[in-house]
Amino acid sequence: MSSLEALYQQVILDHSKEKHGRAELTGDADPASGTARSHQYNPLCGDEVTVQITLGDHDVRVVEWTGDGCSISQAATSVMHDLITGKPVDEARAILADYRTMLRSRGEGEPDEEVLGDAVAFAGVSRHANRVKCAILGWTAFEDALLRIEAARPTAKDNS
Repeated sequence: MSSLEALYQQVILDHSKEKHGRAELTGDADPASGTARSHQYNPLCGDEVTVQITLGDHDVRVVEWTGDGCSISQAATSVMHDLITGKPVDEARAILADYRTMLRSRGEGEPDEEVLGDAVAFAGVSRHANRVKCAILGWTAFEDALLRIEAARPTAKDNS
């Protein structure tokens, strides 16, 4: 194992132990007011995660989550929390797109560490199709929650 692979493995282990953004989700989510929740389940391995987000006018204000599963799913959701909390929504979407591209790469290409930060630790997962679902689970929940808010909020042209 190269020193870079060992570093990536350590990032995953650290995030699976110290789960950033993990919280007990209480209350109801109201997408129209900017808070939505999404539960995702991986039937192949039993991993599950629920992500709740709160958006400001243009940014991802709060990302909280809870769930159970393997170290990859838990660490990937923790890393996602760190990467997108406080980011403009468009930037959070771009990070998600880059992360998804990396996971679909089957180990080809070099992920952009400037954009993905600690998420580059999951580049090796892309070579194992059965683990990709684990690494994308929390990110899929984020995307679904974001879409729920956007569907519930009136657009600027609705107000004209």
